Amino acid sequence: MDERIIELEIRLTHVEDTLDVLNQAIIDQHRIIDRLQLQISILEKKLKAAASSNIAHESEETPPPHY
Repeated sequence: MDERIIELEIRLTHVEDTLDVLNQAIIDQHRIIDRLQLQISILEKKLKAAASSNIAHESEETPPPHY
């Protein structure tokens, strides 16, 4: 009986260690996702700013004088 309890305690310890490792992986992934979302937001703002700049679209440009 004692041997079975010891075996169960060992298994429980391994399960707890695995759970801690998986929990840390989730925390790390959450940080990465947050950082990526911020980067996407910054890129979207830059794209919107570039689209609304004073640069004319190619179809709106007048051809050069040698045409």
